[in-house]
Amino acid sequence: MIIITFLGTVSGIPSLTRNHPAIAIEYFSKKYDVLLWDCGEGTQKQLMKSGISFMDITNIFITHWHADHFAGLIPMIQTMNLEKRKKKLRIFAPEAERFISNILDMGYFGLRFPVEAINVPFDGEEITKIYETKDYEILSTPAWHSVPTVAYCLKEKDRWSIDEKKLKQLGLKRGKWLEELKKKGEYVKNGKLVRLEEVAFKKPGLKIVYSGDTRPCKNIQRLAKDANVLIHDGTFLEEEELDKAHANVKDAARVAKNANVKLLVLTHISRRYQDTKELEEQAKKVFENVVVAEDFMKIKLKQGEPIKIE
Repeated sequence: MIIITFLGTVSGIPSLTRNHPAIAIEYFSKKYDVLLWDCGEGTQKQLMKSGISFMDITNIFITHWHADHFAGLIPMIQTMNLEKRKKKLRIFAPEAERFISNILDMGYFGLRFPVEAINVPFDGEEITKIYETKDYEILSTPAWHSVPTVAYCLKEKDRWSIDEKKLKQLGLKRGKWLEELKKKGEYVKNGKLVRLEEVAFKKPGLKIVYSGDTRPCKNIQRLAKDANVLIHDGTFLEEEELDKAHANVKDAARVAKNANVKLLVLTHISRRYQDTKELEEQAKKVFENVVVAEDFMKIKLKQGEPIKIE
C-alpha cells in the first residue's frame, strides 16, 4: 500500500490554510519507507501534525531550488541532528551537491549522520532512473520552469502471480523453483524450459508522478503515461498566466488526459484562490477525474482497489 500525504499545497507565499510545498509518500511493504517530495518552510511541523515521523524519512527529492520548495530542509536537518539520527539521509535534486553543501555549511553545528547529495539531470528529454529498491524505482525528467527543475515518479515494480490452472495444464506443481522462475523469467523444469508468462499473470505496479513547478510539457506527459496519480502544478486559472512558468488548470488537465492517468491532483495553488471550486470545475471540462489538493489530504493506493481520498 502507498499513502500520499499533502503537507503543503500553496504557491509562493503561505496562507493560513496552505503551507509551502511538500508531499510525504509512505510505502508499506516488508520494509517501511517514507519519501519526501519537496520540503518547503514548516514541513517538519506539518509532518508532526500528520503523524508521520521525519526521522523515518529515507530520501528527499527536491524539484528545484526556489525557497518555497526547499527552505524546510535547513531546520529539519538540524532537528534530525538534535534527535541523534544516525542513518544516512539522501537528498536528490538538480545541482544537489552545490546547494546541499551550502545548507550544511550554515550555522555552527556538526552532523551526527551522513547526508548524501545526488545530482539529478535537468536538461534534455530523457527519463532517468535515479534510485531503486526491490519494490520500486524512482525516475526523473526535466520540467519546464524558470530555473533548473525536474519532475519525479515513483514506479512500483510489476509483480507476477502464479496461475494454478496454467500450472496444472502443464503438469507442474508448486515449489521453490517458482522463486527462481520469477527472478530469471525462465526455468528448466523436468527437462523442459518454462517461461514465466506461461504460468503466471502480471500485476502492473502502482505509479505516482509529481510535476513540481512547471508549464505543461511533453516530458511530464511521457513520465506520467498510464500513472495512477499525477500531481501537477495547477497554480492559475487564467490562460494568460502561462508566462509565469507555471501551469493553469486546463493545461494540467490536458496533460493528464493525454497521459491516460487515473487521477489528477492539482497543487501549488496561488493564494488568490480562497475557494478552489472554480479551479476544479474548469479542469473537469477537460479531464473528469480531478481534485484540488488541500493540506493534510491523503490518497491511499492499493493494488486492485479503487483510489481513496481522505
